[in-house]
Amino acid sequence: MRTARTLLAATGAGLAGYGAWLLWPRLPTAWTWLVAGPLLHDLVVAPLVLLTGLAARRLVRHPTYRTWLVRALTVSAILLLIAVPLVWRPRPAPPNPGLQDRDYATGLAIWLAALWLGALLGALAARRRDRRRRP
Repeated sequence: MRTARTLLAATGAGLAGYGAWLLWPRLPTAWTWLVAGPLLHDLVVAPLVLLTGLAARRLVRHPTYRTWLVRALTVSAILLLIAVPLVWRPRPAPPNPGLQDRDYATGLAIWLAALWLGALLGALAARRRDRRRRP
């Protein structure tokens, strides 16, 4: 087990070093993304999800529904954080065939709708399962 962990750690360190090597020439233009992403998450997304979760905790009393609500809120926040640059500035770079030729706002809306529908169905299924387990 120790050998496997050492190999995994060495592989991870090597890949991180290779990524840093590739990033180094682009650092003058990439630093804003490297700083803005964590700041956007820590200053905007995380507090917003926290406040929404606290409000939902007061409104949703059942623990099963609350669990599914928190899961859906967390995944929604991650999807929004990933999609914001492409929705906000759809063409920040020259087009890359097959990569940038999408309507990201529509795709984001579809993913969010599927996520919340799945969370609703999951909560209902869990509630039904809980009712069946009770004598």
